[in-house]
Formats: sequence, structure tokens, C-alpha cells
Amino acid sequence: MKMSQNTPDKDDQTSTNKKTISLPMSRVRLIMKSSPDVSSINQDALFLTTKATELFVQHLAVASFNGSGKETNTLSYSDLAQTAEEKETFHFLTDILPKKILARDYLQSLDQMQDDDADF
Repeated sequence: MKMSQNTPDKDDQTSTNKKTISLPMSRVRLIMKSSPDVSSINQDALFLTTKATELFVQHLAVASFNGSGKETNTLSYSDLAQTAEEKETFHFLTDILPKKILARDYLQSLDQMQDDDADF
């Protein structure tokens, strides 16, 4: 049985898929394999996970950029941290994207917490 010329073979589909993503799939595979629950990774699952990660990062960046209220065309870490803290959708990222504070401010809050504990 002869395949039609209009039907792309699997190699053509794989190369087309790789062109539609910008994250390196080898890095995503490495991160996925770091989980003890993962023994093998299907190529389609790897592609979909990589694409979903890209779309999520894009969504976070757009939400952070639009929420920053700045007139400049820049996106900073503080914009991402503020979005993670303020928007319920991204609240799970607050441990990964904490707001930056000065060491002096941290030490003052630590002293305050110790003083509060000493009062009890």
C-alpha cells in the first residue's frame, strides 16, 4: 500500500512541532525526568508539556506587563512578583516569586518577630 504524498510522515510532523516551540525540549525532558514518578516520556507528551509551559509563561508575562501600570516597555522581576501576589490565578507562585526586600528590612522584621515571641 502506497502512502499519499499529501500525508506527512512522522518525521515531518516532529520537525514542524519543533518549529512551533521555543523552549528546548531536552531541558523540559530533563525536568520531567527529575520526578521519581516518571519512568519514560512519550514524545507527544513532551511536546505538549513544552508548549503548555510556553503558553503559561506567556500568560504570566502578559498579565504582569499589563498589570504593572508602567509606561515603559519593560517587564521586571518585581512586576512578576506583584502579579503572583495579587492575582488569585498566580498565587501558587508566591513561594517561587517572592517580593524582594532589603536585608535591612528583613532583619528588622526578624527582630520584631523575636520580640513578639519573647512577649509570650
